[in-house]
Amino acid sequence: MKLSKIIKGLRVAILVLLLVIIVLALNGCSIVPGGHISFPDYSDKSQYSDEKINFIPINSNLIRKSKSYKSGQVSQVNLQLEKLLENYEYHVGVGDVLNITVWDHPELTIPAGQFRSAGETGNVVHSDGTIFYPYIGKLTVSGFNVGQIRDSIAKGLAKYIEAPQIDVSVAAYHSQRVFVSGAVGLPTALPINNVPLTVIDALNACGGIAEDADWESVVLTSNNEGTVSKEVLNLRALYQHGDMKQNRLLTANDVLHVPRNDGLKVFVMGDVVKAGTQTMNRNGLNLAEALNNAGGINESTATASGIFVLRDSKSKGKAIDVFQLDASMGPMLFLSTQFQLKPMDMVYVTTAPVARWNKLLGQLLPTITGIYQLDRLDSN
Repeated sequence: MKLSKIIKGLRVAILVLLLVIIVLALNGCSIVPGGHISFPDYSDKSQYSDEKINFIPINSNLIRKSKSYKSGQVSQVNLQLEKLLENYEYHVGVGDVLNITVWDHPELTIPAGQFRSAGETGNVVHSDGTIFYPYIGKLTVSGFNVGQIRDSIAKGLAKYIEAPQIDVSVAAYHSQRVFVSGAVGLPTALPINNVPLTVIDALNACGGIAEDADWESVVLTSNNEGTVSKEVLNLRALYQHGDMKQNRLLTANDVLHVPRNDGLKVFVMGDVVKAGTQTMNRNGLNLAEALNNAGGINESTATASGIFVLRDSKSKGKAIDVFQLDASMGPMLFLSTQFQLKPMDMVYVTTAPVARWNKLLGQLLPTITGIYQLDRLDSN
């Protein structure tokens, strides 16, 4: 009798619990165990008033604005760079080797020799920025271009030679270098010479950008007259969209660093087949690709209207941007192929209320079945 009373009491308690759960479910509450996160109905502004959240529906207007923004960056001309390239001159520095020729005066010309290069027999610029030349003595050349050095030598020799004809060239460039590091084919130091060196030239000389490179966060560190400056360049805009404003003329001791894409992560969670962290490649990652990489949404349990993208907000007074894609209407799902994700975005797919209810019943079913079996044993 005691066992029968206990079983009846448990049965009554479970029925009461089920009634409470039904009432709470009808009121929009969720007490289902698990990792589900409830999102309010953002389409109804009256139900949601958090001023820190910036709700943005993913629709054709949003995609159109995004495309318009990108189109404004296509094929831009860099007039400042073109002017610098046009007026570029190499200035000799310490360690460079000069080849000096005095026509009709072989005794003053450094012979290259049959088995020796001009770089091995030329005039090396010493640590004090000078060279030694016959009849002239010490001559400061550091910081001057070859034309200025030629004029100085001609002026010095004019005292001894009538109308001397001088030719000056740099036989070896050792004084100035730029450094390319990070996710490139071959990180190295590149010499600066009489041909101007740009960002594109330096990357090509290093074997190009590696597969795991972060195109949009390339850092150029320069030292201009003792002032160190850093600039972030977007190589995606440069290479894929022709934005030449992302190109730069490199100068001595510049450091061009291409970071890896380790930090370009997107988190896909919620009611998908395989939740996880995804790394963006050089072509970026759109919402459709992220969902596909996660195996897609669970067709039987996920809410097609509840696909959210959470992002750190850049809007004044807002903490977070919440983008919502309502894919319950099939054609709207196509917009996911045009919605580009950004690093550290969080994609979350909500679970349908019916699926959460079925999950709870599945967890309670073993207990109900056990009590039913005990009740039958007691009645026998």
